[in-house]
Amino acid sequence: MSAPVETLALQAEHVTKYYGTVRALEDVSLHVGRGECVALVGESGSGKTTLLRCFNRLVDPDRGKVLIEGADAAGVDPIALRRRIGYVPQDGGLLPHWRVRRNVELVPWLRGAAEAGALAKSALDLVGLDPAVFAERWPRELSGGQRQRVAVARALAAKPDIVLLDEPFGALDAITRVELQGTFGRIRRELGVTAVLVTHDLQEAFDLGDRVVVMRQGSVEQSGSPRELREIPATDYVRQLLLRARVTSG
Repeated sequence: MSAPVETLALQAEHVTKYYGTVRALEDVSLHVGRGECVALVGESGSGKTTLLRCFNRLVDPDRGKVLIEGADAAGVDPIALRRRIGYVPQDGGLLPHWRVRRNVELVPWLRGAAEAGALAKSALDLVGLDPAVFAERWPRELSGGQRQRVAVARALAAKPDIVLLDEPFGALDAITRVELQGTFGRIRRELGVTAVLVTHDLQEAFDLGDRVVVMRQGSVEQSGSPRELREIPATDYVRQLLLRARVTSG
């Protein structure tokens, strides 16, 4: 049964996207409830990053439509939309010639917030970085995990209702990755934000997502809770994915 429209934060309706002759998405529909975390998982080229970027208009679909809190994204100025939605790209995307404080202040400043500095400090605290220690450092002076924490802080500084994360922990060592996964889970619970997380790691998707969407060759193979995927894999592809990731029922 579909959720009532008023409870949805994000909707993709029959979205198709091609890059030249290469199919990225084919007739994909996805609904994300307010406060829900949906993890998009799949192999490289499955379409998960393209779908994510449709939600902040870094990509516009060839067919179909995307709705943000009930409004057709095609009718919303893309710059204004990106300032409303937190976004963590795969490489963090920090500006190397700006100190940490200015990086985190970026979106509140662009939105004209008088308290941009205070918002940046609050966001750094939220991700476990003491502003007194880290605010005036350059990105090059940080570890990989610290840079990703700053990237998450920047995405949250303007207090968005929706956050999009594109493989935010993929390049980190195993210990740092687990630490940041825990930080993200805590932050999401505290703030109640809607999140869409792209990952190639099925275990990460199961640990962080309320719902996991398995994508393959531009289509949705299965969408369900981690328990549903474990217990009732919809296709042989999903079953094999679970086996390869050593994620099994029970």
